[in-house]
Amino acid sequence: MNDDEQPGRGRRIVRAIPAALIALAFVLPTYWMVISALRPEHDIFAYLQPLSVQAVVPRAWTLNNFQGLIDAHFLRATWNSILVAFLTTAVGLLISIPAAFAFAVLRFPLRNALFAVVVIAFSIPFDAIAIPLAGLFREWGLDNSYAGLVLPGLGNGFAIFLLRQFFAAVPPSLSEAARLDGASWWRIVWRIYVPLSRPALVGAAMVLFIYQWQAYLWPLLEATDPDKQLAPITLAGLSTLYQVKQGEIFAGAVILAVIPGVLLFVCQRFFTQSISTSGTNG
Repeated sequence: MNDDEQPGRGRRIVRAIPAALIALAFVLPTYWMVISALRPEHDIFAYLQPLSVQAVVPRAWTLNNFQGLIDAHFLRATWNSILVAFLTTAVGLLISIPAAFAFAVLRFPLRNALFAVVVIAFSIPFDAIAIPLAGLFREWGLDNSYAGLVLPGLGNGFAIFLLRQFFAAVPPSLSEAARLDGASWWRIVWRIYVPLSRPALVGAAMVLFIYQWQAYLWPLLEATDPDKQLAPITLAGLSTLYQVKQGEIFAGAVILAVIPGVLLFVCQRFFTQSISTSGTNG
């Protein structure tokens, strides 16, 4: 190795150290959650004061915490969450795709103003309107139903925003040529724009899925029937005034983190590409 390469290598090492520390800061909470789910409940906080190596390297392992989740009907609640999240994603895309196409391609009065309303709307916290909206859903007979859980998550402004920005990058000549050949706007959307926009579709699908997967207040208000409860609500129910099942809570958190984590890992390339291109077109 020559002398010119040594300073460059030293700079890379100096830059790598803070990067490694930041990565460790992100990994440690996940590691703690996983080992806490796999250790006996009485050991979870036993080695924190005073701090010992057993706090991060368990002395005993067990699957009893996951077994306890079965007794707590957590699997049923997890299935409800998966069903509601996938319904929200599928139907939400069917709504978001035509809306994004209209804002990106079609010319109609107040188009930019309406798109601004969509952009502003997704920045308003849903919790601000959840309680009055829950009252309306009860009046309409939608409480304790899958429809009531799914409907508020369908019109996601951020998903429309992502798709609109991607559709705007598609060359207009493609739609113009299709129109000259007699194709309808509906056919142009599904035969030209959708096949060309796979990264954006994956990104919008992940937005819809994660938005619904992590929802807490709305399922708490809407699904009071145990058979319709979602996993976050059932998980919170493991902590009561008289007992806190720490091991089962950690085990449930692992399950709730693994499902979207796997989806993000599989789709991360498309999701990153959709986010990176969302600001390239006005």
